[in-house]
Amino acid sequence: MGGRLGRRAAGLALAAWTVAFGARAADEEIQVYIDDMSAKGAYGLDVHVNDVLRGRGANADYLGEQASQGRLRITPEWAYGLTSNIELGAYLPLLTFDDRGQTEVAGFKGRIKFIAPHAPDDPFFWGLNFELGKVRRDIDVNPWNAELKGIAGAHLGPWTIAENLNIDWAVSGPAKGPTTYQLATLVTRKIGESGFDVGFESYNTVGDSRTFGRLGRNDQELFAIVDKSFGKWDLNLGVGTGYGRPEDHLIVKAIIGVPI
Repeated sequence: MGGRLGRRAAGLALAAWTVAFGARAADEEIQVYIDDMSAKGAYGLDVHVNDVLRGRGANADYLGEQASQGRLRITPEWAYGLTSNIELGAYLPLLTFDDRGQTEVAGFKGRIKFIAPHAPDDPFFWGLNFELGKVRRDIDVNPWNAELKGIAGAHLGPWTIAENLNIDWAVSGPAKGPTTYQLATLVTRKIGESGFDVGFESYNTVGDSRTFGRLGRNDQELFAIVDKSFGKWDLNLGVGTGYGRPEDHLIVKAIIGVPI
């Protein structure tokens, strides 16, 4: 137990180091996209820290898959505002820490995000995000994967509501399979004038291009979240549980917004 806690502390210390220097298990990114963007010509950095405290253990989906139980993932997400409506991003590096004390680079991803222009007093927004990345085989049996994300939502007084339609497919690999679909939902409410938001996120795989609607056979997750700004820093914390299949029962996540 002491060794495991020591590895956790080492992993979180590395996350702090990454922040200070500018730097299916829990994914490298557990997030519902809204209309936040880097300003034109500006750089941004979010550090994603995701950990499965109670996962599936050795119940892998394919031979050689890394067990979700106890896997800690730390991923810096770099962003650049290409225009006022287009943002480029890179998840680099994708780091994993496991219970054997191993620290490895799991891969990389790039993305491009578009949010449609709208008037400042218009509460509604929509956009698209495309990602392409390569990971090790113990993370995904198919090394190259892509995702197209539809983004829609609104800021209604103290409430923020957003929905993402995530369309995922394997670009190359031995078991490409059908395209899969996931609905990701965010609902938060601002508390007072402090910039303190509370709410929930849900991630619901609804099936693939062959079979829809069998929710109990697909990955489903629900998170309680808290979002708070500290000057130019942002912190998003979440605790979630999985149900359906596969079932990671206790997941914690953090997104640290770093001013650069």
